[in-house]
Amino acid sequence: MPTATDPTDSGDADATDSADPDASDSLDGDPTDRAGAAASARYLLKLSRPRFWLYLAGPIVVGVAFGAANVAELFALENVLLFGYFLLPANLFLYGVNDVFDRDVDEENPKKGGREVRYGGDRLVPAVVVASLALGAGTFAIMPPAAWPYLAGFFLLGAGYSAPPLRFKTTPLLDSLSNGLYVLPGAAAYALVAGTAPPLAALAGAWLWAMGMHTFSAIPDIEPDRAAGIRTTATALGESRTLVYCAACWLAAAGAFAAVDPRIGAVLLAYPALVAVVRLAGVAVDRAYWWFPAINTAVGAVLTMGALTRIVPPEAVLP
Repeated sequence: MPTATDPTDSGDADATDSADPDASDSLDGDPTDRAGAAASARYLLKLSRPRFWLYLAGPIVVGVAFGAANVAELFALENVLLFGYFLLPANLFLYGVNDVFDRDVDEENPKKGGREVRYGGDRLVPAVVVASLALGAGTFAIMPPAAWPYLAGFFLLGAGYSAPPLRFKTTPLLDSLSNGLYVLPGAAAYALVAGTAPPLAALAGAWLWAMGMHTFSAIPDIEPDRAAGIRTTATALGESRTLVYCAACWLAAAGAFAAVDPRIGAVLLAYPALVAVVRLAGVAVDRAYWWFPAINTAVGAVLTMGALTRIVPPEAVLP
């Protein structure tokens, strides 16, 4: 998913930056030791990439907003539980798998010394991954059969992206294609509320958007990945052609969404426009990379508010 980055290699630089990036060295201490427990909690929080939590949980909100037919359906307990799972436990699963199987590769990645944690081989992370996966299996119990393929797809791609024998992240194009996993929680949420699959054009547009996001966020990792012998879409294309690839994905996404609603397609044009800004203004990609959590949140909010006007027309609440 997701280098989400490569979305599955992204990190958080906010409240958890004070955590020791090599805190994993001390995670196997006495669980009754308060200092050790606090260090473990900080480490896991940073591993989960808090700045990117909404990359998985945000599509839940969008999917519910578009799938609901009335206000009551918006706040059903199942929706809240699904959002809660994809806010934190699903991120621990996704990024935990990524960090465990990238342990050797991350030795060459400078991000792991600051914005991200570097996995040191402790037993806590695999245990948390297994626990998160087990909790995820419980989501099937609260979801209708129409949502099951999307949930299964998320877990299969989430593991297969980083874990052998598939390890999609080391194969150009497949690394990009597999990151459609980020939109599957939203498709599952739509199916939960609406009882049917989301429109195929919307799913295609969202998948293309995720492909562009993944490959854009892999650009800062080009040199570390090449040094580690890792092949990705970004390492194969180089920075300039990767930016063209991202713009093409986002233009195609806008076109697919326009088939559902031209207004959605217009909103998605913000992404290829940002590529143009990065190129024309000479903005470093590793700087622009950190803009996207805010950009994605803003775009998601616009789409969600637009969807909610179907349920509560503005004139019904405006004076």
